[in-house]
Amino acid sequence: MAGNGKVLINLATGMEDGERVLVSLLVATAAQQQGKQVRIWATKDAVRLGLPDTLQGVVCNGCPPLEKLWDQFTEAGGELWLCPICMNSRDLGDAERIPHTEIVGATPMWEWVGDGTTVFSY
Repeated sequence: MAGNGKVLINLATGMEDGERVLVSLLVATAAQQQGKQVRIWATKDAVRLGLPDTLQGVVCNGCPPLEKLWDQFTEAGGELWLCPICMNSRDLGDAERIPHTEIVGATPMWEWVGDGTTVFSY
């Protein structure tokens, strides 16, 4: 089956494991460079990445800053989708969010995915 040009990255870990966040953004930006449409769907504590002043810093020696990767990701049309149940269970449902984030549940996520989407999970 041919792909549909979409990539979904499910990220279930936030800054408690910054290298997973880094790898997710690296995979996302590499896919965008290949012309793919990319969304990162944040679940569990990864939803905190959508809050101001969270997605930042250098998480490993010699690695690029997360801010730089985030800028590349969003400039290429990427969005960070935040699980509404995960947000609400952490009392973050009404929290201020950074640009290029959206609250997206499982049903609309699967509607976007459709058939032929490449999915990664971190």
